[in-house]
Amino acid sequence: MTFDVHIIGGGLAGSEAAWQLARRGAKVRLSEMRGGGDMTAAHQTDALAELVCSNSFRSDDDEKNAVGLLHHEMRRLDSLVMRAGEVARVPAGSAMAVDRDVFSAEVHNALEQHPNVTVVRERVDELPTSGLTIVATGPLTAPALANSIVEATGKDRLAFFDAIAPIIHRESVDMDICWMAARWDKGGKDYINCPMNKEQYLAFVAGLIAAEKGEFKEWEANTPYFEGCMPIEVMAERGVETLRFGPMKPVGLDNPHWATEEHPSGRWAYAVVQLRQDNKLGTLWNMVGFQTKMKYGAQVELFRTIPGLEKAEFARLGGMHRNTFINSPTLLDRQLRLTGAEHIRFAGQITGCEGYVESSAVGLMAGMMAAAELNGEAWTSPPPTSAFGALLSHITGDAEAADYQPMNINFGLFPPLHDVKKKSRKEAYTSRGKEDFGAWLAGLG
Repeated sequence: MTFDVHIIGGGLAGSEAAWQLARRGAKVRLSEMRGGGDMTAAHQTDALAELVCSNSFRSDDDEKNAVGLLHHEMRRLDSLVMRAGEVARVPAGSAMAVDRDVFSAEVHNALEQHPNVTVVRERVDELPTSGLTIVATGPLTAPALANSIVEATGKDRLAFFDAIAPIIHRESVDMDICWMAARWDKGGKDYINCPMNKEQYLAFVAGLIAAEKGEFKEWEANTPYFEGCMPIEVMAERGVETLRFGPMKPVGLDNPHWATEEHPSGRWAYAVVQLRQDNKLGTLWNMVGFQTKMKYGAQVELFRTIPGLEKAEFARLGGMHRNTFINSPTLLDRQLRLTGAEHIRFAGQITGCEGYVESSAVGLMAGMMAAAELNGEAWTSPPPTSAFGALLSHITGDAEAADYQPMNINFGLFPPLHDVKKKSRKEAYTSRGKEDFGAWLAGLG
């Protein structure tokens, strides 16, 4: 095939980049090793844009939340990930969660059917020496290509562990013990809540700490965890109360099974395990914040001590894999191009952004940048007051390179608003971001 841009990696970032290029008339070769005889340690299918960890795109609130603002901006740029997400959407309160299979199928079919995209099942072992290229191989980059990247950059690659939460069959949950609610009743009754008293909670924390864990290989031993995806047992080791102020926080969740005359709506448990819908049918639910590196047998034994999950059947148990990313602030220019090899752009989690939406967003930008280059157009970066601009600025130079770690979009990456009262600051960030992003978009024509 004759192509204008070669994209390596058919995950969220690569798929989004391919879509943005294709809809602008560019011919794209999209290389994906899954389906060509290779598989990663975490994927289960060869479908494009498979969701490996959670099924959540996090908050969809574009008035008070940074990731919600990023959703808003992606929709304005006709994001394929956002399109597919709406089709695959499942209830999740004020968050956006999707049916994994429906979502992946939507992205996969859109690209397979686009006349400007050719999906090739092949493993690419070396960085191309010429031709516009976008490397979007994600955190599970194959070893040969990872080594090629190291050789090209002259920098050691960085890595961290990412853990996967278990998924439970809905019919195996005891709803005589559990109940449906969202915290503070925001967004409807979208979560299954499993209550614990103090004695049960303390026993559970002790069980997490004592449980048999998976062993690390020698080359993994000193790899750090990413704070945003910490294994549940590692959190437990930080202190007995840590989980009660994290994924097992009980506040805002009234248990109707505990209703009394004094408290007709029920009272708060000492701790709560939440399950979030994972597919359209509502038959699969994932354990929110319960990513783990415990061995499978230990997971089943301990998680069945959670009230309401005594007979839980698991569609998938938790696990973990090593993620790889580059030190982007030292290696990439403001257009995501590799210093010294400007025909190559990097996109997605391999750049050190963290999260489905952020990875997709960086892929979207890489696609737009490559399209502008093909058309001989000058590129103007989105304003740093926008979610896109803040994220790109962090990746391409504003972060401290010496301590560079994967980062989700957050208001801490935006130019500060010191003159706005803290109570209304979030709304001020999103309002300013929308206005400035709109002006930037209008300037693109």
